[in-house]
Amino acid sequence: MQRPPDRSLDEPFGEPGAVRVPVARCADGNGTMVGLFFSDHVVDIARARAMCALCPLQSQCLADALEREEPWGVWGGQLLSGGRIIADKRPCGRPPKAPRSEVVYDEMGPVGATLVSA
Repeated sequence: MQRPPDRSLDEPFGEPGAVRVPVARCADGNGTMVGLFFSDHVVDIARARAMCALCPLQSQCLADALEREEPWGVWGGQLLSGGRIIADKRPCGRPPKAPRSEVVYDEMGPVGATLVSA
């Protein structure tokens, strides 16, 4: 008796003709990312932005947040406050006298530093 051909390689998403709906990277179903996307800490904001940079729903998320005038948080890779995009959030405290090197972040935290010339 001959086995039927394996269709799992031809149809990677299950049933033939099935459409796979993209899922946001921040949607884990448990709400564990809320603290990251609504934090006031500069490192958390950078990590949230790094997650959004790879998300398939980034542009739709940002458009919907701007339409709803979200009061604050990271939406679609942008920091919002009062329903508007904020270019950059400065850390608390006095600025340094000598410029510090710029830290590069990914979704897990700092990954390196680049020298910033004044």
